[in-house]
Amino acid sequence: MTRTPSAEPTSSALTPSGCPAAVPLSGPGFHADPQSLYRSMRREHGPVVPVELPGGFPAWLVIGYREVHQVTSDPELFPRDVGLWNQWPHVPADWPLLPMVGQPLPSIYFSAGEEHRRHVRMVVPALEAADPFEIRGHGEQLADRLIDAFCARGTADLVAEFCEPLPVLVLARLVGFPDDEGADIARVLKDLADGGPGAQEAHQRFAGHMARLVAAKRAEPGEDVTSRMLAFPEEFTDEEYMLDLMAITAAGHLTTADWIGNSVRLMLTEGDFADSMARGRRSVADAMTEVLWEDGPTQILAGRWPVRDTRLGEHRIKAGDMLLLGLGAANTDPLIRQGAAGAGAAGQGGSGAHLAFSHGEYRCPFPAQEIAEIIARTGIEVLLDRLPDLELDVPVEELVRRPSAFLRGTTALPVRFSPVPTTGDLL
Repeated sequence: MTRTPSAEPTSSALTPSGCPAAVPLSGPGFHADPQSLYRSMRREHGPVVPVELPGGFPAWLVIGYREVHQVTSDPELFPRDVGLWNQWPHVPADWPLLPMVGQPLPSIYFSAGEEHRRHVRMVVPALEAADPFEIRGHGEQLADRLIDAFCARGTADLVAEFCEPLPVLVLARLVGFPDDEGADIARVLKDLADGGPGAQEAHQRFAGHMARLVAAKRAEPGEDVTSRMLAFPEEFTDEEYMLDLMAITAAGHLTTADWIGNSVRLMLTEGDFADSMARGRRSVADAMTEVLWEDGPTQILAGRWPVRDTRLGEHRIKAGDMLLLGLGAANTDPLIRQGAAGAGAAGQGGSGAHLAFSHGEYRCPFPAQEIAEIIARTGIEVLLDRLPDLELDVPVEELVRRPSAFLRGTTALPVRFSPVPTTGDLL
């Protein structure tokens, strides 16, 4: 049975029964040094932590690698069915985190079981058909265009002027938008992900973009993800197409932007890594893998909701309690890092065993991971090729992290470099 948010706010949400005092899922600890906070959580609570979301809503944050693996490997007991949440009667319609947590909707992201698999059958082949060489071509062209806008100045804020716009501009092309709509979609997605007072209005604008795109591609199909989805033989409603396109674009935008930004930050601020790259011992791909282990864009992912009472990490979890997947914490769990302390991704052999893309049936689809990797790697390579003497323009301690417990990125990345000509001037 699914539920919808109540129209009136309330503070009557209850702490999960039998658990110690909940940790607020907000505050400077998540923004400045989440790993220290995760270590404190492990000492006090173990691998499963009672937390409180803004508005007083209780949840469990799963920070143990094995426990995250356990939850994501059992979609029957822990489905991603937000309609099971036992707090729906208390949730106000204007709760800022609603777009992040989700509502019972017929989309690939907020459905479960066979309904989820039905959407996967449509969406994944549409993404798989995207040509990697075409994606890289889009990435190179759009990265050059963005760099052209600031390369003659000698200074830039890479987050605002490069990292955030690049992924959405590429994704907009892939799903079938004209370039001039990409910038507004980027603003919409940032407002939505930050969970502020404008999140609900941003969500409505985002839906409007996608509804217009579905109508346009139904009238005039093209070589794009949306047209391939519409051509899929199983029947879907326009709302389902719209919601799936929203899920594809939202999931791929800010996470990829932060993957780029966190990787560039690593290369500019970690002297040993920069020296190793200069000597040819490390690569852009190494930096990107290191980030997925140590500083992943998605720190916390909502969510899973058990279908019955169960136990997890020595806690009694009630049916319908919200489980938040602490992907960033799980990747640094000491139980899987023994013998690799301080070695980062190198200590893990650069393996794909990290949980940065989640795990199990509801993990980020492999074609989507490949698209994100191509966009991020292409963007960073073009940036370093165009601006080879790139340097941070402020002390590293002045960099400010995104005000979100869920997403890990930098709000600004001021840099300086020797001014260079635009690509047009070079022709």
